[in-house]
Amino acid sequence: MLDNVTINQLRAFVAVCDEGSFSGAARKLRRAQSAISHAIKALESAFDVELFERNTRKAQLTAAGHSLLPDARAVISRTEEMKNRASSIADAGAPQVSVAIDAYFPRAHLIDCLWTLQAEFLTASINLRITTMQGGENLVLERVCALAVTIDNVPEVNPDAMERHWLCEAEMVTVCALTHPLASTPAPIPKDEFGRHVQIVVTDNQPGTEKTQQGVAGKRQWLVNDLGAKRDLLKAGLGWGHMPRHLVVRDLANGQLVELERRAWHVGSLTFMISQRRGYDLSSCELRLVELLGNPQSIPNPA
Repeated sequence: MLDNVTINQLRAFVAVCDEGSFSGAARKLRRAQSAISHAIKALESAFDVELFERNTRKAQLTAAGHSLLPDARAVISRTEEMKNRASSIADAGAPQVSVAIDAYFPRAHLIDCLWTLQAEFLTASINLRITTMQGGENLVLERVCALAVTIDNVPEVNPDAMERHWLCEAEMVTVCALTHPLASTPAPIPKDEFGRHVQIVVTDNQPGTEKTQQGVAGKRQWLVNDLGAKRDLLKAGLGWGHMPRHLVVRDLANGQLVELERRAWHVGSLTFMISQRRGYDLSSCELRLVELLGNPQSIPNPA
């Protein structure tokens, strides 16, 4: 019987409760009072409960009516939300945003950007991939993603088919655990001394991709394909490595990691780029996401 419940019946039920009478509900909904009475009777029949007391002049809810009223309001609210969403789709279509984000990109900043995008484009559908090295640009070339946030010093997969645009930067720091030998080495530490210890390096695990290594001090390397795993190995004291400051700021604050001062060895900031196919026209939703991602005011800058 519940399949026979209509949104108009629920509107009549809520209107009677809000106005305090059947006549008031009729005026509010601009319907005949008999139509309101019929809607309430049909609703009670479908629910197999009485919603209003029958021995009072004023519309007074029964216990069942009190219990069901919040549900009725919720159904009406969701229906209005659905209508608004459908209207937005009819007016502007349902934006599709498919983007690959390098694992080094500030995650908190990314989440803030997605919150803002969701609020501004209610019907947007997001396809988000977290990648490393050349993985993002491969997804763009394969048309799995329209955009990729990549690191500038990672070689381009196909410069003839792809174009890059500057997005933002993030500071890099060299770190190790407090128990690691480098933590007690007098600073600043020369590159040769770093080379005597195991360095934890993130590498691409995609087959056929060009390998690149930046900021490597020597041959003693442990390779991982996940930034979270690198952080865990560093905290465990199994090696040293370069990390984006925004990812280790808490570890530095609580002493799980220490920052190492380098001597005569510069490791620059991470420069993030937007990669897209040449000639690809970004939608308004994609343009807004790029604008948000590249907003330097939103990227954490722990001092």
